[in-house]
Amino acid sequence: MKTYVAKPAEIERKWYVVDVEDLVLGRAASEIASILRGKHKAEFTPFVDTGDFVIVINAEKVRLTGKKENQKLYRRHSQYPGGLKEVTYKDMQAKYPERIIKLAVKGMLPKNSLGKKMLKKLKVFAGPEHTHEAQQPEVWEIK
Repeated sequence: MKTYVAKPAEIERKWYVVDVEDLVLGRAASEIASILRGKHKAEFTPFVDTGDFVIVINAEKVRLTGKKENQKLYRRHSQYPGGLKEVTYKDMQAKYPERIIKLAVKGMLPKNSLGKKMLKKLKVFAGPEHTHEAQQPEVWEIK
């Protein structure tokens, strides 16, 4: 018996809408990363992008547990001396709520070119409206 390997031309991609209102960030991000990878499909192949498109709405209403809301920091470095930039969760939530979801999901995807392709299939919106109605997305419930 041979092992099945999905071919990129045979993969059927669907669109899903995930509403993250009042969901915990990490739990929602892990479920979204799983959909982007294609782990919910029978033809999942680790080295092929078999995942589906995900539209995340209400990103500004995602929540954290414990004291993370006051203590969590997002760091980046410009690669110049003294170039470390730190932004707190509250500031990021106020200015760029979409980036919070995107960064959380990015950390749960493979750290290679395949992960970058998967991340491009993630569309995040701060409010309840999105611009992908033409794709007729299905609703994906996260418990």
